[in-house]
Amino acid sequence: MMAAGLRGKVLTVLGPIDPVDLGCTLSHEHLHADFSCFYSEPITEEGRSICKSPISMENLYWLRNNPWNFFQFRYSWKANLFLQNEDEALVKELLYLKKNGCQSLVELTTLGLDRNVGKLVELSTATGVNIVAGTGYYTSKTHPPEMDRMSQEDVEKVMTSDLMQGADGSTGRCGVIGEIGCSWPLKDNERKILRATASVQSQLGCPVSIHPGLHARSPEEAVRVLQEAGAQVDKIVMDHLDRCFFTKESLLEFAELGTLLEFDFFGTEVAHCQFYPEIDFMNDGQRIQMIKCLVEEGMEDRVVISHDFHAKYQMMKYGGHGLSHINLHVLPKMRARGLSQDVIDKFMKTNPQKWLTFN
Repeated sequence: MMAAGLRGKVLTVLGPIDPVDLGCTLSHEHLHADFSCFYSEPITEEGRSICKSPISMENLYWLRNNPWNFFQFRYSWKANLFLQNEDEALVKELLYLKKNGCQSLVELTTLGLDRNVGKLVELSTATGVNIVAGTGYYTSKTHPPEMDRMSQEDVEKVMTSDLMQGADGSTGRCGVIGEIGCSWPLKDNERKILRATASVQSQLGCPVSIHPGLHARSPEEAVRVLQEAGAQVDKIVMDHLDRCFFTKESLLEFAELGTLLEFDFFGTEVAHCQFYPEIDFMNDGQRIQMIKCLVEEGMEDRVVISHDFHAKYQMMKYGGHGLSHINLHVLPKMRARGLSQDVIDKFMKTNPQKWLTFN
């Protein structure tokens, strides 16, 4: 199927579908990934001793309270960062997600993080959950050695092949570019990848997802680069806004740029954040209040939400909130906080469907 044949469709790993068939959709998750490049050995003797053992009920308390090295901005338990070889548990997660009313998710593991689209094909086939896979590259730390030598056109060819032919040696195709990783300040190769993203999007009409750097100005910087390269801004989701903006004013200022606005740390409710020790990380209630601010400003058509499920300690198997947390706990709380079902349906259905549809 050529690009013209995708117009008006959403491209899942099992092939194109009509947007309405997505149903309720999580916009940012990971099912098979390796984030160990962000590991740093625990700074305490207790932590170093505990992390030599497999994750178990006996030591899970330590992991849940110390998922990262607070002063080093790195995750503290390497085994936690390998979201692999968990097929049975993930099938249970996905079936439970479907039972609780969610039919689809976007899997945004990119090249350099052990993406495995073939595995996503297997999981989707086994569960009936629609999975939309991502192409592209994450932050510079994960880039392949040859990235310095790759031209923008080379990067475009990789993305286009993943979208149009198949990815990771499988028949499954990617249906979104992202999550494209940005550092702060933006690295030269990351800038090149952003420009390649804009070029491919302009040719194929595909959706885009951006992981901003660890600074409040990074989301705007990424959007500006994409705009200058000809991207369609209203087909771009800016990820992780719940660790970028902590006031209504700063969020609304960024929202003027016109991207979709993603809150994707639902279920993460620790007050300390590995990225910004000086701030208090949001809890789910605060995320809902920030989203209500957007609704009050008439921006409910631009909000999408998710968990950014990416590590073992988030899995139900290891006592985590799991992929069903939003459906089971967040959506009822949104209703209790005065958000109507029509508005919630936009976050979970209408907005993801519009974003993921090729144009």
